[in-house]
Amino acid sequence: MKEVIKITFPSYSRNESFARGAVSAYAIRLDPTLEELNDVKAAVSEAVTNSVVHGYPDRIGIIELSIWSEKNVLYIRVKDKGLGIADVEQAMQPLFTTATDGERAGLGFAVMEDFCDNVSVKSAVGKGTVVTLSKKIKSRANNI
Repeated sequence: MKEVIKITFPSYSRNESFARGAVSAYAIRLDPTLEELNDVKAAVSEAVTNSVVHGYPDRIGIIELSIWSEKNVLYIRVKDKGLGIADVEQAMQPLFTTATDGERAGLGFAVMEDFCDNVSVKSAVGKGTVVTLSKKIKSRANNI
């Protein structure tokens, strides 16, 4: 039976660091290298920030974070019930953003893809978005 840790929290931007910490605490079980741990933390930051900024741009909603592992692969799912993404393929293109504040670079999905082995995005307009990240952890024990 796979053990899945689920945490829900409000979509305040300050909770992005909470999500990073929760994923780090779980990932330590797999004995990651510092680089692997930092990669996962960066990807989680981007996924949660996307939910906060794009999923719930005008209200506070709920973000669900799920974490589990199978055979040294760490899985992280970030789910919101926000606005959703009309065109996932377009949204995943580097430099694409729907933010109008001029402060967003449109690199969130590119960062996630760079730091993870796989990034899956499922979304429906008006229903929300689910981003699933996976990262193989080689384990420091195997590198000594």
